[in-house]
Amino acid sequence: MAWTGNWLAMNSSVAQVAHWLACLANCVHSLFIIPIFSIMSLFPQTLSEFQQQRRHASFSAQAWVDDSLARAESSPAAHVFTRLYPQHARLAARHADALHAVGDTGLPLAGVPVTVKDLYDVAGETTLAGTRFLAGQPAAAHDAPAVARLRAAGAAILGKTNMTELAFSGIGINPHYGTPVNPADAQVQRIPGGSSSGAAVSVALGLAVAGLGSDTGGSIRIPAALCGIVGFKSTQSRVPIQGAVSLSHSLDTVCAMTRSVADCLVVDGVLSGQPLKVAERPLKGRRLALPQTLMLDGLDTQVARAFERSLTRLSQAGAILEEMALTELAEIAGLNAPGGFSPVECWATHHAQIASCMDQLDPRVAARVRLGQNISAADYLAMLANRRDWIQRVTHALQGFDAMLSPTVPTVAPPLAQLVSDDEAFAAANRNMLRNTFAINFLDGCSFSLPCHAPGELPVGLMVSSICGDDARLASVALAIEAALA
Repeated sequence: MAWTGNWLAMNSSVAQVAHWLACLANCVHSLFIIPIFSIMSLFPQTLSEFQQQRRHASFSAQAWVDDSLARAESSPAAHVFTRLYPQHARLAARHADALHAVGDTGLPLAGVPVTVKDLYDVAGETTLAGTRFLAGQPAAAHDAPAVARLRAAGAAILGKTNMTELAFSGIGINPHYGTPVNPADAQVQRIPGGSSSGAAVSVALGLAVAGLGSDTGGSIRIPAALCGIVGFKSTQSRVPIQGAVSLSHSLDTVCAMTRSVADCLVVDGVLSGQPLKVAERPLKGRRLALPQTLMLDGLDTQVARAFERSLTRLSQAGAILEEMALTELAEIAGLNAPGGFSPVECWATHHAQIASCMDQLDPRVAARVRLGQNISAADYLAMLANRRDWIQRVTHALQGFDAMLSPTVPTVAPPLAQLVSDDEAFAAANRNMLRNTFAINFLDGCSFSLPCHAPGELPVGLMVSSICGDDARLASVALAIEAALA
């Protein structure tokens, strides 16, 4: 929003009000659905806006952080945070202002409000991971590497964000700590998506520029799609997973959500310690695969319309769209049985703690955890071998393509109330949410979810994905697609 760059420079209060009203009208007319609550803040929403405002001597990172902390305790942000860190966030902001005053702009996230999913260790406190039964565990001795790297980059960490218990659902409901409400709809309370629910809502509300989350089966991209922001699931090995409560060590990925592809890449560079070398190229001539198996099944009208409209825009920009069967996608359910990687590895990791306190878990989470209880070593080794073979076959099938496209999830965010009260509706919605995104985790691929809905529509995500280790090329494609859809 270019208008945010000059409001601080205005001297007349009357002029400020007039300027603000005019710009608000432009914003409402031209932007995707953005929560009213986030528009009410004139502080930056992206790193590019931050750089624009930073040019004004009157800009204050401390004022920015104070604004975010104040709004974090307002009703639209209910259940977003499990803890706030006002002292540490303000200290980071003051440090950023001091560095800027002497011309030091070396830290990529200096003074930038960021949130951290309550999955990651913060030194001196117990990591809850959305549970009750972990509350009695010892405090972490050290920050998780991802948290330590955010601090080293100058980030003002506002607090820890709420999540699905043990990261074990794509819905975002948490009966222990409450459920953040998706801010995209002012009329109907809708799910935020999970498991990184609070992280997504913190960004969608404009409280933070970035929300550190995790993605085991879609936990970054699902809430990003449903809340209308950008999520990037990198290749798993890019960022160390130490210091995070594990769901599935084969699938867990440390990654983040922001409002733009460029911001995701900055944060990924911080988290990985190895910024991607991304060549910015237009879409013309790029080969984009459109898998016809699984990914397009059961799309609701709004998602189907947004997806088709996006494909038209990309084709007009010169992309070469090629339908392909990719029937290997239909094998995933069978290969991920019996039990599935998440239940098997979750049980193996946490059984000593869980076995004696299963009654403290959300019953829906407990039911999924129990699926891994009786899986034999032989079954697990067969799952690993079958997955390796599948990855090899799918990787070969996608050679020559720059990326593949699909809807991130097949529906817009469903209303919250029914999924809270109805177990069958919850289970069906959860399978729906995870279906497309999990395919990329199973592939150990990399993937973006980009908002592709029109103004006035509920958020829809376009998933842009590729094979393991192809993050730099995928980022180049995602930047070009984002520009074509803007």
